[in-house]
Amino acid sequence: MSDAALWSALADPHRRAIVALLLERPRPVGEIVEACGLSQPSTSKHLKVLREAGLVRVRQDAQRRVYALDPAPIAALDAWLEPYRSLWSSSLDALGRRLDATSDDTRHPPPAKD
Repeated sequence: MSDAALWSALADPHRRAIVALLLERPRPVGEIVEACGLSQPSTSKHLKVLREAGLVRVRQDAQRRVYALDPAPIAALDAWLEPYRSLWSSSLDALGRRLDATSDDTRHPPPAKD
């Protein structure tokens, strides 16, 4: 599994939707098709990309293929993103302070001048 394959796999919104579904629980292909509103062949292609990137595992359950997330690549992405969290954390903190200040201004407007 390469970082490029992970990012490429997650670049597509349909594949991100599939990953989000699988975050809840493992699902058979038919359920993924229904939830995503894609055709079965299209869903299978997306699942193949996710599988080749190492993001999902598949197991055979009688006549069904059941897909589940593989947490290891997600953990690797999380570790890669860790040093960058401070960039958006400080921005979110600044936004929070600004919103708090704006909220205080609207709750306690300055007195009217005569």
